[in-house]
Amino acid sequence: MKNNFNKKIIKLLMCLVLVPGTFISLAQVVPAVKPVPPTMPVVPVLLSTQKIGVAGLSHDHVHNILGDFRDGKVLIVGIAEADKQLRARYQKQYNLPDSLFFDDLKKLVTTKKPDVVLGYNTVAKHIDIVEVCAPLGISVMVEKPLAATLAQASRMEFLALKYYIKLMTNYETTWYPSYQKVYDMAAKDSLGQIRKIVVHDGHQGPKEIGCSKDFTNWLTDPELNGAGALNDFGCYGADLMTWLMNGQKPIAVTAIARHFKLQTYPKVEDDATIIVEYPTATGIIEASWNWPFSIKDLEVFGDEGYMHALDKDNVITRIDKKPVTTTIAPPLAAPYDHPISYLQLVVNNRQRGIADRSSLKFNMIVMQILDAAKRSIAENKRIVL
Repeated sequence: MKNNFNKKIIKLLMCLVLVPGTFISLAQVVPAVKPVPPTMPVVPVLLSTQKIGVAGLSHDHVHNILGDFRDGKVLIVGIAEADKQLRARYQKQYNLPDSLFFDDLKKLVTTKKPDVVLGYNTVAKHIDIVEVCAPLGISVMVEKPLAATLAQASRMEFLALKYYIKLMTNYETTWYPSYQKVYDMAAKDSLGQIRKIVVHDGHQGPKEIGCSKDFTNWLTDPELNGAGALNDFGCYGADLMTWLMNGQKPIAVTAIARHFKLQTYPKVEDDATIIVEYPTATGIIEASWNWPFSIKDLEVFGDEGYMHALDKDNVITRIDKKPVTTTIAPPLAAPYDHPISYLQLVVNNRQRGIADRSSLKFNMIVMQILDAAKRSIAENKRIVL
């Protein structure tokens, strides 16, 4: 049957070719194959032209900057890390040359002269970075929070102001489009006067989600981290509230801490709730290493509306009696969409970065809130600032 069908097709084609006016070329029967253009090499776009020094490798967020370096997006001129085993692990993973490593930060900055230094060491040693870099006029950005204690933060602030450097704190949520949308709506008074801010930040726990041992060792140490979940995740809420309240300092702080996982985290709290009082609003910070899933979200209640940033992109809005809407926030515009490109903007223009989520001004208020929360827990009372 198949052979007979094929013969009929051949006869039909022959007839079309032989009959005048019905000639069909082979190109009409068989589609032409378009030539494949040669592939062009992808040239990475630099996030910053600054020479970057890296201080420490024990914070797992360091994967972000090392990934950018591997992809040709940033210029790392040196990495200061005394732990040779830790160095070897990252060197192998990211194929880093020996020439990039230094045993201490002072040798790195005097040899390579970076424009900025990024801190990925223990929170309690953020102050050591500033002690080295500030007198040399080198700006610094550390991973959140700014310091382990308010006393350390105050010393860091003194050095930054004395030597005219930028001292910034990097939060993951700073680069969330959804949070920016909530802020913009509140700033336009679309929600009316803000009355309540609720921030949830947490996950199942650093050990449970697979944080590295080097990270977990200091993250769960009250001296090296300043606290447990309270510092690790409470700082997010304190930072966002300070931003939404336009840098206003709270009037009082009340907090409680819970130890649900004494066997896993014997030295620090794994759950904290912080109430932050303002003259016209209340903030509630919920920070935890004891949740069944990871969550970072933000709720803002105003006299006339409500917004809920569910995650990095999605926002629920309800204003007055209008229907509830769920939208995807527009992407952040460069250079406001990445910590490194924004850092370059701030360092090159001293008028920027003075009052925002990354700024020293706002993060000193964050440290005051965290310090008051720890005192509230220790003294079992409301702390008036």
